[in-house]
Amino acid sequence: MTPPSRFHGELPCARRRAGVLLPLFSLPSGRFGAEAAQFIEYIAAAGLTVWQVLPLGPTLSDGSPYQCSSSFALNPAFLDEAGLLADAAFVPGTSLADRRRGLGASSSLQQEFAAFQAATPWLAGYAEFIVLKQQHAQAAWWQWPAAWRDREPQALRTLTSTHANALQAVAFEQFILDRQWRELVATAHAHGVLIYGDLPIFVAGDSADVWLNRAEFQLTPEGLPTVVAGVPPDYFSATGQRWGNPLFDWSAMAANGFEWWRARMARHRALFDWVRIDHFRGLAAYWSIPATSDTAIDGEWIEAPGAALLTALRADAGGALPVIAEDLGVITEDVVALREDYALPGMRILQFAFDSDDLNPYLPENHTVDSVVYTGTHDNDTSLGWWQGLNPELQARVRTVLHSEAAMPGALIEAAFASVAGLAVIPMADFLGLDGAGRINTPGTTQGNWRWRFDAAQLTPAMQADIAAMVAASGRGAA
Repeated sequence: MTPPSRFHGELPCARRRAGVLLPLFSLPSGRFGAEAAQFIEYIAAAGLTVWQVLPLGPTLSDGSPYQCSSSFALNPAFLDEAGLLADAAFVPGTSLADRRRGLGASSSLQQEFAAFQAATPWLAGYAEFIVLKQQHAQAAWWQWPAAWRDREPQALRTLTSTHANALQAVAFEQFILDRQWRELVATAHAHGVLIYGDLPIFVAGDSADVWLNRAEFQLTPEGLPTVVAGVPPDYFSATGQRWGNPLFDWSAMAANGFEWWRARMARHRALFDWVRIDHFRGLAAYWSIPATSDTAIDGEWIEAPGAALLTALRADAGGALPVIAEDLGVITEDVVALREDYALPGMRILQFAFDSDDLNPYLPENHTVDSVVYTGTHDNDTSLGWWQGLNPELQARVRTVLHSEAAMPGALIEAAFASVAGLAVIPMADFLGLDGAGRINTPGTTQGNWRWRFDAAQLTPAMQADIAAMVAASGRGAA
């Protein structure tokens, strides 16, 4: 059991802080371990006390951290192989491949693994899912023979007896990943840095989450979705966005006290200090699209039991939720009320602030303390790339609103730090002053995303000093 950190109980926006947004895969190595620890040391010395990461789950073929094979497991791509090879808890000379499977582990490490298995109820089912995916050439679970698809008890017993080593290997790898992540979080806490994680509201159809909990999703008897998630047509898209995620059967979830959701949030609270709920508006009402529709046009808004769910999650937390609500896009009064009723900070994106009137909620003058301000998010272009794409008239308006002639993206970063918002988070590419080449994701596309990495040589003393000066000037430094 990991002891509570010295940040235990601190809520987002409880005091002025500044942080950086950087996915794990954007580290030079893209892994846990020494390099990630060095990044923590660097940002801490710059006065930043929050590191926001994207979801850490095992990604599917498109690499998106918002489409994972599990809401509970960690991505094996993040495993620190050098650290594992140097781990003294293994017999010297044991190969990396063997160590990943648990071969050569000391008796004390084996005991630690056994305790992890006993305390991790999702682990066995996830291992079954991964091994069956391997046995069926990575085919989607609804394409498996019915015995596996439907989790027939005899079929699962056969799997356990004939593939025990493979199941053990998946479970042990998750144990090592969890162990390495917790070591990294401990390093962050030792340097005064909190870890801010991300929880996608929906899950991938081809995931252990759905395969293990079919009754909690709106599916056909064969496991295919009857309705899928998305958003309706808007200014950005005449046909809306059809994401394709299966939708929850909220009635079934409510009937068992939101058991799966509570376990999911408990896992995230164990991994992170704070958690962002992506597409928070879906807890008030969600856009339900017939699975047979090719676009989102034919969807409809369906009310969700967000208040009942958040009440259950708050009770499990023993108090206020350490949660940030991603409340971007067209937000209705019921979404605002739900967020405010549970005292959850919302988000303010400066790149969205300048193309409408003075009531625009993203304008710095309209920010509130209970919010997290960003220059942009992982779904935006970098701030320099955004600036370069503006016409001269809009650039002039930005200058007027910000009262700044500073070079971009510096002017936008300074505005974020100066905001009354309790937390200011800047994407790493903006600190580095990168153009669109540093963009992480372009929504609505599936190629070329989730690949950007910075180079360790870019972490210069000069940039560190510049950040530290902005943190100090804005009163966002460590107490």
